[in-house]
Amino acid sequence: MDVLNRAPGVHPTVATDSPRRLWGGVALMLVSWWLAWFGPTPVREHVFFPLWLGYILAVDGLTARRVGTSLYSRDPRRFALLFAFSIPLWWLFEFANRYLGNWRYLLPWPYHPVQYALLASLAFSTVMPAIFVTAELLRTFAPFSRRRYWLRLDPGRVGLMALVVTGLAVFFLSLAFSRYLFPFVWIGLFLALDPLNALLGHPSLTAQVREGRWDTVLVLFAAGLTCGWFWELWNVFSMPKWVYDVPFIASPKLFEMPVLGYGGYLPFALEVFAAWSLLHGTLLGRDRGWVRFTRPYEECAETQPGRGG
Repeated sequence: MDVLNRAPGVHPTVATDSPRRLWGGVALMLVSWWLAWFGPTPVREHVFFPLWLGYILAVDGLTARRVGTSLYSRDPRRFALLFAFSIPLWWLFEFANRYLGNWRYLLPWPYHPVQYALLASLAFSTVMPAIFVTAELLRTFAPFSRRRYWLRLDPGRVGLMALVVTGLAVFFLSLAFSRYLFPFVWIGLFLALDPLNALLGHPSLTAQVREGRWDTVLVLFAAGLTCGWFWELWNVFSMPKWVYDVPFIASPKLFEMPVLGYGGYLPFALEVFAAWSLLHGTLLGRDRGWVRFTRPYEECAETQPGRGG
């Protein structure tokens, strides 16, 4: 199987601005990367957002070049909302880390609380769009282009409500007994949000698994690991940066992250999707095709850019 080929049945026909987005994003990413590692102070302290914005634009542009459509080209407004939705999601994990103490930030100098909140929010805004554009791109490659069937899990309506309660319990127990249950903070939120989305009729992985479909789970796993690798790579020589204090699994490390810690990026990507689905469904109504990594591209009817799918 040639992983460099486009997904079967996909023919690029639109998104004529993709080369500009692709190469502009690559240029922004490379320049920001150099500045983050070797740039002068204080310039290097403010390149996290442009670095990840470059990545996001480049990956989205590459997707458009491969299959003729992308998240941005289908609806720039919804694309921008990914940045807004990302901020409260990661601040929730910052709240959790007050109890976990699993990571801490090294700063070049003490920031004023308001300045720190603004700069941190800007950085946090890139998390959700990075995961989404990566998942969209991966869906265009042959290993991720087909439906994948495995176990069919259908808990029923009562079971879904029980999962929501269980997920919330797991999340808060992971904070109360953080030394031993800290990994479950990355699972509890998904167990709470995704079944809730299924109950509300929003897009959910739970609904797909009821049919025995696991391809979207695999795509999101791969997207989480891909973004996680870049997050940790670019963090190594940056300033500000983060370091980890994780019980029991502190070594070996790949960059600053313990190797076993990369497993947290798998459920984290699922949580990002579940959080988006809940926020989008609550504020804008059910998605009708804007996000396409939830199914093979050849099953997607073409959507005119700007109409939101």
